[in-house]
Amino acid sequence: MTIATAFLALLEGQPQHGYDLKRAYDQHFAGDRPLHYGQVYTTLAKLLRHGLVTVDGVGGDSGPDRKRYTITDAGVTDVQRWLDEPEKPDQYLQSDLYAKVIGALLTGRSAAAVLDVQREEHLVAMRELTRRKQAGDLADRIICDHALFHLDADLRWLEHTATLLDDLAVQVRR
Repeated sequence: MTIATAFLALLEGQPQHGYDLKRAYDQHFAGDRPLHYGQVYTTLAKLLRHGLVTVDGVGGDSGPDRKRYTITDAGVTDVQRWLDEPEKPDQYLQSDLYAKVIGALLTGRSAAAVLDVQREEHLVAMRELTRRKQAGDLADRIICDHALFHLDADLRWLEHTATLLDDLAVQVRR
């Protein structure tokens, strides 16, 4: 998902100012990486150029004028296209962790130690996500569940791989 697509989805609900879009984006999409204001206005300028949004009003209380953006029919079509397109599932066939395991085996180092360190790192991340999930609202709990399920699958892979290290070492060293 791009920032532009997220803005279009947010604008489909109602016209908004750039500041409001940033706040809504940060709340719903940013996680731990909020947008910079420069990204907001660069993205809105691009959406305007492509005819996906229009400015439907300009106003300001006591400060500078603020533009209010509205999604166009082309923008609505763009959001629908994005929603209809399935995400390509990651296959993880060339992960850094896999490369470290093979690298350890090739160099005679302990692949089990690599797996142990990674297991601990995953458990720390899972504990942090669990704390965040317990304190969060429904949207936060859902995104934390997504991350936790992926980390859990990684942990199962770590455990499974640990049982195969002796056989893998023989195969790798041939």
